[in-house]
Amino acid sequence: MEDLIVLYEDNQVIVVVKPQNIPTQADKSDDLDLLTMVKNYVKEKYDKPGEAFIGLVHRLDRPTGGVMVFARTSKAAARLCEQIKSGDFEKKYLAVTVGHPRDRRGRLENYLIKDETNNMVRIVPARVEGAKAAILDYNVLETNDKISLIDIKLITGRSHQARVQMAGLNCPIFGDAKYGGAVVKGSKLALWAYSLRFLHPVTKEIMVFKVFPPEGTPWKYFAVEKYINVVKPE
Repeated sequence: MEDLIVLYEDNQVIVVVKPQNIPTQADKSDDLDLLTMVKNYVKEKYDKPGEAFIGLVHRLDRPTGGVMVFARTSKAAARLCEQIKSGDFEKKYLAVTVGHPRDRRGRLENYLIKDETNNMVRIVPARVEGAKAAILDYNVLETNDKISLIDIKLITGRSHQARVQMAGLNCPIFGDAKYGGAVVKGSKLALWAYSLRFLHPVTKEIMVFKVFPPEGTPWKYFAVEKYINVVKPE
C-alpha cells in the first residue's frame, strides 16, 4: 500500500494526493480506501481517541488519481460543499486521449445516466428519466501522433464524467478499457486531477494545489511541466 502524500493540513482541512486504483471511500471490494487512510493518518498523528472525523466533500473515480481535499470539521465540510454547489470550487484534470478533438477548445454538454449493475455511465437524451446534466470545458494542449494532451475543467461532478464525455467525442481516454481507450500493458488510466482551487472554509484564503501526473506512458510523450506551474518551496 502506498504511503499517504499530504500536501497541506491544518485544523480545518487536509489536502492529499489520491493514488490511482484506490477507492475514494469504502466500497464492496473491501480494499483499503483513501478516506480510511486519511482518518488513520489523523488519528495516529494527533493521537486522537476513537475514530477521527474526516468529511468527504468530493470524489475521484477509483482509477483516477490526483489532488483531493478532505474536511476536518463538520463546519469546514458544509462550507466546502457550498462552494461546490456555487461553482467556487475548481477542479482541473489532465488527460491523454486516443485521437484528436476536432476543435482545440470546447464545452461538452451532455446528459448522463449510470447503470449501477455494470458500473457504466452512458450519454442519453435529456428526457430520459434519471439523466443528469454533465458539463465540462476542454483545451487541447498538445498532440502527438495519435494521442492528445488535454486540460479538462469539470463544471459538474458526475460519475465517470470526463471519461464518458471524451469517449462521446470519439476521443476516449488512454488506458480506459471501459470506454474504448487503448490499453498498454502496465499503464494506468491517463486521467489525473492536477489542480484544485477553493477558498479556505475559515480564513477565506484562496487555496491552490497542483500535482504532476505519474511518469511513464503515456505522459512521457508530452511536455507536461509546461502546463503545471508549481511554485516549489525553498
